[in-house]
Amino acid sequence: MQALSQLCQGGFSIGVELPLDNDWSPAGQNARLRDGRPHGVPDLRQHAKLARQVDSLGFRALWVRDVPLYDPQFGDAAQVFEAFSYLGYLAGITERILLGTAAVVLPLRQPWLTLKAAVSIDQLSGGRLLLGVASGDRPVEYPVFGADFDNRGEAFRAQVELLRSGGAGQLPDGVQLLPAPAQQRLPLLVAGLAQQTPAWAGEHLDGWLAYPGTPDDHRRRCALWRDVAGSKPYVSFIHLDLLDGPQAPLRRHRFGAAVGREGLIAELHAMRAAGVDHVGLHLRRNQRPLQETLEELGEYVLPCFHH
Repeated sequence: MQALSQLCQGGFSIGVELPLDNDWSPAGQNARLRDGRPHGVPDLRQHAKLARQVDSLGFRALWVRDVPLYDPQFGDAAQVFEAFSYLGYLAGITERILLGTAAVVLPLRQPWLTLKAAVSIDQLSGGRLLLGVASGDRPVEYPVFGADFDNRGEAFRAQVELLRSGGAGQLPDGVQLLPAPAQQRLPLLVAGLAQQTPAWAGEHLDGWLAYPGTPDDHRRRCALWRDVAGSKPYVSFIHLDLLDGPQAPLRRHRFGAAVGREGLIAELHAMRAAGVDHVGLHLRRNQRPLQETLEELGEYVLPCFHH
C-alpha cells in the first residue's frame, strides 16, 4: 500500500478536498446567483488549473466525495463529477499527488464494477489511489439505485470483502478481472463507521476518515481508533477560510475555522499532537481567491509539516 505510506510520510501531511471553488463564501454566492447555479453546485471552470497548482505546490492528496444525486435538501453537489471518472481525469493531469475518495458509497454500486474502476484508477495513476469507502447517508438515493437503505451495513461489509480479496476465488475458472492494481493491495479507508462497530472497522479497514472537529474532538476519537486499529492512519478535514492577515486570530465555525496562517499552523500542530495523520483542507468557505490562498499555503504552511 504505497499510497498509504506516502500519505503518512513524515508523520503528518496536508491535502485538499475538491471542489476547488469558494462558492460558499459571500463572493461565491454572488457569483453563483449571477451564473444561475443552484446552492451547493460549484463553479468548475478553473478546476483543472487549480488541481495542477495543488499538485505542483506539494500538497499530499486530492480528495473527492461521491454524491451520486444532487438533493437540494442536502444542499451540496460535491464536485459534481462522478468520482471514478473524475479521478481518471485527475490522474492524467497530475503527477505526484495522491488521489483519494472521501468516500465511495459502496451499497449504491455494482461491486465488481466498483472493483474494476478502483484498480483502473490505481493503475492509471501509478499507484496513487486511496480508496475511501462509506455506507452512505442520503436515504433518497437508495430506491433510485434499487438498494436497501436499512441493510446498507451488510452490503458494505460484503463489498469490503470483495475489494480486499480482489475477487480471488470468486470468478469462473480462467476468468480474470483486469487490470491488476499498481499497488500490491488497495488501501481502504472508512468514512465514519459505515454502520459497523469500531472493532470491525479497525480490523478490516486500513484507515479512518473522521468527521471534522477540534483538536480535543480528535484526541478523543483518535484514542478510540488507536484502541481498535493500532497505528493505522487517522484522517480528517478542516473547512478553512484563510484570512488575509497572517496573525488573524482563529474564529471557529461549523467544521472548521476562519484564521490567519500563523493560527492555522498552530491548529495543525495541535491536530498532529492529537494523533491526526493527515488533514484535507476544504476551501468552499474561503473568501480570498483560491489561487492566492493556495500559494500562501504552499509557501508558508506546507514547509512546516512536509519535509
